[in-house]
Amino acid sequence: MNDTATPHVFDATAATFEDTVIRKSLETPVLVDFWATWCGPCKTLGPLLDKLAGDYNGAFVLAKVDVDQEQELAAAFQIRSVPTVMLVKDGQLVDGFPGVLPEGQLREFLKHHGIEPAALAEQAAAVETAPPLDPHAEVMRLRKAIEAEPDKSELALDLALALLQTGAAGEAEHLLDGLPANLATDDRTVKARARLGFAALLQDAPPAAVLETAIAADPADLRARHLLGVRRLVSGDAEGGLQQFIEMLQRDRGFGDGLAKKSLIDAFRVVEDEDLVGRYRRKMASLLLV
Repeated sequence: MNDTATPHVFDATAATFEDTVIRKSLETPVLVDFWATWCGPCKTLGPLLDKLAGDYNGAFVLAKVDVDQEQELAAAFQIRSVPTVMLVKDGQLVDGFPGVLPEGQLREFLKHHGIEPAALAEQAAAVETAPPLDPHAEVMRLRKAIEAEPDKSELALDLALALLQTGAAGEAEHLLDGLPANLATDDRTVKARARLGFAALLQDAPPAAVLETAIAADPADLRARHLLGVRRLVSGDAEGGLQQFIEMLQRDRGFGDGLAKKSLIDAFRVVEDEDLVGRYRRKMASLLLV
């Protein structure tokens, strides 16, 4: 079980967990496999997870924790049986399951959290590099498509995303609220909800010039910094928004019940520039791990 079959599989210990799992998850999802040498089902699940780590080729990494050797970690995660698998993303535990799942269900579990094999991710990236569509034209196209296939929920999600591009947040939110359960947790829906959340914060917010004046007068005015960061993010200045959230984190990470960290994580979901997101993930990690 300790034999790592791919470069994306490694043993995690209490001493290395913060760096190899928590910090790593700010850039790449980490699947944590709690197992034991005496566990029969572990001998079935372990090779399956190893295989998937190889197949996905870096879309996630697999951390293996021997619960007998790492009792402190097992206790921290309240592991009551093995095997147990946990998924860590953005520095947080987001999901998990006990026992053995067949390969098909394991792939569905990963897909549910937006994790696709590297080849599919590359195809999606290629699609994203295509010339952008006119959002207003896309809204009209999707409305016609829904008229032809009103029961096709995926089209409603596509329309909601297109509406967000045109600024029609109210109709987009109504469509998102009506999505079935399987689409309500789709990665694209999560991103759309994050965009709506930022837009809602600006309903009664002062103009950017007023917020800038307030910050110039009092650099520790974190409420003004937060709203200015949201304004910049929504207006298309992604780095300007992220910089304000990072400044908040530097000054007071506990402000507003962790508002800076939450805003950064939400922003990472909506910013399309992966290099920019990676750079600010590392900045956030360095501040949180001080």
